[in-house]
Parts: sequence; structure tokens; C-alpha cells
Amino acid sequence: MRAAEPRPRGTRVPAAAPSRPAQAQRRRLGGFRARWGRPALSAAAAIMVFKRFVEIGRVAFISFGPHAGKLVAIVDVIDQNRALVDGPCSGVRRQAMPFKCMQLTDFVLKFPHSARQKCVRLAWEKENINEKWSATRWAKKIEAREKKAKMTDFDRYKVMKAKKMRNRIIKHEMKKLQRIAAKKAKKPGKPGKAGKAPKGKKPEKAPKAKKPEKAPAPKAQKAQK
Repeated sequence: MRAAEPRPRGTRVPAAAPSRPAQAQRRRLGGFRARWGRPALSAAAAIMVFKRFVEIGRVAFISFGPHAGKLVAIVDVIDQNRALVDGPCSGVRRQAMPFKCMQLTDFVLKFPHSARQKCVRLAWEKENINEKWSATRWAKKIEAREKKAKMTDFDRYKVMKAKKMRNRIIKHEMKKLQRIAAKKAKKPGKPGKAGKAPKGKKPEKAPKAKKPEKAPAPKAQKAQK
């Protein structure tokens, strides 16, 4: 067997040419990275989309469950599925509640981590959460939905008659406005009569040309006596 020749220091061993399957795999990976690689974030993409986050003091609305329709404040986060909540001014005792039955609102209270109920109550009353919540469109929609669910047949009949009367009044006023607009369109202004010049100063007549004067006829000489 032939011994390997010694090579000088600093020289690199030439790498073996990659096989065809390896080349194909590298090509596939390169295309995948080019297509699904992580591009640089632009200024518009860096803007946060969500504005409500699970945090200490965040007020949430309970959508379903035994306390549905009430507000609570998040006091502590237990894990990724549950939080410790407290509603001192809404009648909800401190308890663990899953996130899936809570909907986050825009209100945030300022109190320390795992604060006592007294501290939560003071922060709640200071921010007037109940008054602010009742003034939101969210609360008004819920109230209107509850009123509609409690309506009787006679109440629904009265609402139907009121809607018909309102539509009739609107239709009557619209027709009145359309008639006025049509009259204005017919009479934009009185056009002048055909064949007559518009009133104004009469045009001055051109001066008549003078006739050429005839030369006087010579007088007949008196007959000599």
C-alpha cells in the first residue's frame, strides 16, 4: 500500500464533491428558506395589532357560566388557562376562572400583584368602572338584547305598528321633497320669446347719405330790346 505524502502546513484538504442526492437536498432546502424564511420586519409590521392583554388589573366580562354578565378584575395569573379573579363591586367572590369564559375590556385597574379585596374595591370605585361600563356600546347592546328577549307578543305588535308609522312618515316627507325638486327643475328661468330682440337700448340708425347737388342751370339771357 502506498503511503500518503506529507503535506505542508497551512494547506487545506480539498473537500469531496457532494453527491447528487446531497445537491438535490441542498437545493430543496435553499428554496424552502427563500420562500418561507423570516423576512426583516418593516415599520408597519412592527405595530402591535392587539391592544387588550391579560395582565394584573385588567377588567374582564364573564360571557357564560354561573356569573355570566358580570365584571371581574384579574388579580393573578395561575397558568396559561386560568386566572385568579375578583369582583368586589359586581358580586363575584375571589376564585379561579378559565380564560375561555372571559372577554377582556378596555379598563385596567392599578393595584399590586395578588392584592387583597379591599385594595381591589378601592381601585374599582376610584375608576368608576360600573358607570364607565354602562356607558359603553357593548353594555348597551347587551341591555337591548335582554329587553328584546323579555318582550311579549303584544309588545312586539306595538313595535311593529310603530315601525310602520315611522316608515310612512319618512315616505311622505321624501315624496314632498321629490315634488319640490321636480318643480324647480321644470322652471329654471323664463326664456325670451323667439323673434323679439331682448329689451334694451334701441340701436341708433345710420345717418342717411346726402344726395349730390345738381349744378344750377344757366339763366337765359334777356332778349335784347
